[in-house]
Amino acid sequence: MSSVPNELQYTNEHEWVSPTKDEKTFRIGITDFAQGALGDIVYIQLPKIGSTVIAGSVCGEIESTKSVSEIYSPLTGKIIAINGELDSAPEAINADPYGSGWIAEIAIDGQVPTLLSAEEYSKLTA
Repeated sequence: MSSVPNELQYTNEHEWVSPTKDEKTFRIGITDFAQGALGDIVYIQLPKIGSTVIAGSVCGEIESTKSVSEIYSPLTGKIIAINGELDSAPEAINADPYGSGWIAEIAIDGQVPTLLSAEEYSKLTA
């Protein structure tokens, strides 16, 4: 069974969202379920710092030994940070998807959209 931390929010496309110390900035990544389905991750195309992303639109790509999968932005805003460590160690997503495997931070302009709770996401992946 996949790990689904209660303090995070989730999308139907298997991304997670975590608040940061700044109330308008959120950290994102892919879920444990998603990394498990992908298998060994060998490459990630990270979003560009300063780029504007739209909730539900593609903002990056992950390549594994099994397939290539798009990363969808769970929020609308501007990319203000990326996890550059993933350039040389994309396997960190497999080892720690909710920690060292985070992908980017997004500064939002408006309200956070309604996302799935851990309980709702767990039902989706059951």
